[in-house]
Amino acid sequence: MQAFTGFTTIYASLGGLQVGDMLTQLFFFIVLLILLRKYAWGPLMGVMQKREEYVANEIEEAEKSRAEAEKSSQEAAAQLKQTKQEAQKIIEDAKSAGVKQEQDIVESARNEADRIKKSAQEEIENEKEKALQALQDKVASLSVLIASKVIEKEISEQDQEKLINEYIKEAGEE
Repeated sequence: MQAFTGFTTIYASLGGLQVGDMLTQLFFFIVLLILLRKYAWGPLMGVMQKREEYVANEIEEAEKSRAEAEKSSQEAAAQLKQTKQEAQKIIEDAKSAGVKQEQDIVESARNEADRIKKSAQEEIENEKEKALQALQDKVASLSVLIASKVIEKEISEQDQEKLINEYIKEAGEE
C-alpha cells in the first residue's frame, strides 16, 4: 500500500500533488472546455461570423454606392456640359437674331427714307408744275392785260390768243 500511496503522492515534499486530484481537475477542465465550446465559443463564433458578413455587406454596399455616386457625378457633369452648350447655342442664336433684326430695322429705315425722299421729290415736282402753271397763267393774263393796254384793240382776239400761247411756250421752256 505504501507503493500505492507513493504512487498517488508525487513529490510530497514539494507540496504533495495527488494524481486523483489531478485527474479530477483534468476531467472537470475538459467538461468545462466542452461546455464553453458548446455554449460560449459556438455562439461567439456565430456572432463573429454574422459581424464579418455584415461588415462585408456594408463594404459591398459602400462600393456600390461609391460606383453609383461616381456614375451620377459623371452623368451630372455630362448634363451640365450639355446644358452649357445649349445655353451657348441659345446665346449665339439670340445674338444672330439681334444682328438680323438690326439689319432688318436698318433696311426698313432705309426703304422708308427712300420712299419719303421719292415722295418729297414727286411732291416738289408737282408743286413746281403747279407753280409754273400758275406763273404761266399769271403771265398770260398780265400779258393780255399789258398787250391790250398797249395795243388798245388794234389786234384781233385770235391774234392775241396766238401771241399769248407763243409767249407761254417760250416761258415754259425757260
